[in-house]
Amino acid sequence: MPTETASQRPVVLVVDDTPSSLGLLCDVLEGEGYTVLVARDGDAALQRLELVVPDAILLDAVMPGLSGFETCRRIKADPALAHIPIIFMTGLSDTPHVLEGFACGGVDYVVKPLRAPEVVARLQTHTRNAHITRLARQAVDVAGFGVVLVDAGRRIAWCSPQAANWLALIDPEAPAGWLPQDLHAATTTDPEAVLLERAGTWLSVRNMGHVGIGEAMLLIEQRHHTSATPSRLESAALTQRETEVLSWLAKGKTNKDIGDILGMSHRTVNKHLEHVFQKLGVETRTAAAALANSL
Repeated sequence: MPTETASQRPVVLVVDDTPSSLGLLCDVLEGEGYTVLVARDGDAALQRLELVVPDAILLDAVMPGLSGFETCRRIKADPALAHIPIIFMTGLSDTPHVLEGFACGGVDYVVKPLRAPEVVARLQTHTRNAHITRLARQAVDVAGFGVVLVDAGRRIAWCSPQAANWLALIDPEAPAGWLPQDLHAATTTDPEAVLLERAGTWLSVRNMGHVGIGEAMLLIEQRHHTSATPSRLESAALTQRETEVLSWLAKGKTNKDIGDILGMSHRTVNKHLEHVFQKLGVETRTAAAALANSL
């Protein structure tokens, strides 16, 4: 699989009014593969979230000004941020405060003084669960496809129901929880799509790249190998410009990159993408890129 880059490291936001006391914890998290951002209070945390969406938040419950509980409520009220798992850090372990933390949207809490191994274990669990939930939504977006998440050892971390059916068709004897041998080629660096035929069913398996630490997403599509029926992309009637924008989107370029390459403003790129999404019947960049890469 491709080597992990800094941009693929999960991001955790640590919010505490005395961040110097958390220096050891931040060092441990960095060593575990996280990029750590720090905010000193609730207002600063909300400002950070205007610039970056972390994979998880460690939030002090009691801080001057905006409390951790109120900060959590504001984060959960924003649809763009509501998916982020929030773990409270608190010295208040009595029941009312614990219940308040859960009531305002927290998923867990750790009691100060913090024990770094415990924090790391809880953080990894909740980050992974939130990550899988987002992948599930992406799988629904890409209608008619199966999605499989595999780690560096080719163990299956998660797969959509449709993907599970197709994996069983590809190799009914494959050990549970492991990627079938015939799909190992799809996990190599810069692979071509793997095309397989089983019981008259043609399946295309494509590596969509890294989606976490040492994990990659495989996209499975049933192909009508001898059918002349136009594909969803071919029947969308995209203009030449829309096709160019979609092509660069499928290569992982940002709107700014696409604008620079094609000599247009990012607003024009946004407008072209709106038309592309409407014509393809998708709502996300991931879904559009998946359709473009499926040919």
